[in-house]
Amino acid sequence: MDLFQLREQFSREGIMMCFNGPFSHSIIEEMGTAIKNYLEAEDITRMAVQDVFAAYIELAQNVRNYQMLRNLPTGDTGSATILIAKQSETYAVTAGNVIMQPDIDTLVSRIDHINSLDPDALKKLIRRQLRSEIPPGARGAGLGLMEVARRSKTRLEYSVRDIDGQYSFFTLTVHI
Repeated sequence: MDLFQLREQFSREGIMMCFNGPFSHSIIEEMGTAIKNYLEAEDITRMAVQDVFAAYIELAQNVRNYQMLRNLPTGDTGSATILIAKQSETYAVTAGNVIMQPDIDTLVSRIDHINSLDPDALKKLIRRQLRSEIPPGARGAGLGLMEVARRSKTRLEYSVRDIDGQYSFFTLTVHI
């Protein structure tokens, strides 16, 4: 492993922070603190700091919740990658993790639906979701991706890469 070469690639692509490995609540919390401190030292608005931080927290928690829900084994299958990069005038928050094949269609369909909405329709959907009853056993109100999309300057970007027919690697990027 040529760490210098990796560092150079990070610099070329504007990657400010990156984590690769098993996620835990303490890792999410520590990285969140580091991200917030780093961004506050940058010359950006308080709202931008909050938006990037919120996107990071949502994506990281989604990864962690999915891993726990599906009881994924430790090692490569149970690890994830999350990074924050500065690209021109925006920040990209990207998370990638292993997902089970049967879950792909539902996730992609949900993101495609969110991406199809204009800002007003997205706000209406969020309000409707806030008023709806949370089903028993749900890990939340289902607002996370909608809120991230509301903060994003572009549509949510995703990719799915087959690993072995049973698992795929899912990547989601939000531009703030």
